[in-house]
Amino acid sequence: MRHFLLIIIFAISYAGFAQNVEPIQADRPDQTETPSLVPTGMFQLEAGFSYQRNRANSTSLALPSSLWKYGVNENFELRLITELAVDNDFDQQTSGVNPILIGCKIKIAEEKGIFPKTSFIGHMSIPNAASTPYKTEFYAPEFRFVMQHTLSDRFSLSYNLGTEWDGVSPEPTFIYTLTTGCSITKKLGSYIELFGFAPQKQIANHSFDGGITYLITNDFMLDLSSGVGLTELAPDYYCAFGFSFRR
Repeated sequence: MRHFLLIIIFAISYAGFAQNVEPIQADRPDQTETPSLVPTGMFQLEAGFSYQRNRANSTSLALPSSLWKYGVNENFELRLITELAVDNDFDQQTSGVNPILIGCKIKIAEEKGIFPKTSFIGHMSIPNAASTPYKTEFYAPEFRFVMQHTLSDRFSLSYNLGTEWDGVSPEPTFIYTLTTGCSITKKLGSYIELFGFAPQKQIANHSFDGGITYLITNDFMLDLSSGVGLTELAPDYYCAFGFSFRR
């Protein structure tokens, strides 16, 4: 917690020194990743806390989940994902660090006519780079193609398609997301989203969520979101809040 508070203090103190660049684009708080990359030579942190009720007597918390990003050039971004988790299942509690993921985002194409702005994101989880309860047997890759259409000055349509593995089973899980974003003002944004996961040998689960973002400066943004499960195997609901900043 002390580490997280130091990050918040640093982000706020830095807010008055924002560079003259486009406003920050973050992969949170929705499930749909943005095709935008971190500007060249800039570091970006996206962190958030979440509470999820999976079903009766089963909950999961992220305290926090953090995405660390660095813009190598205009076409390539390095990424690192860390998460401190607390899982409660009936009377049993498990806590620790989930397997660390390392990866990148690669720009494929800019938006042109009916063709969306497109990027590719890939990660690999490291089995032993985790607390003992969360270690997995195998390296687990995940990837997705991320696309975005500009509908107007205020509205956008984004979607992701991808696949991930859990490091335990050889069967993949297919991923889809679809979201519409709205710029309410220059600083306040909102979105609604449909997303789901389809394991190869299990029934797919689908969820719906929405949230808001508030731009403190071009380099510092706050977010708040919540969602509900639409199908039997989806989590009952979740809520989250977080921030993103770059320098």
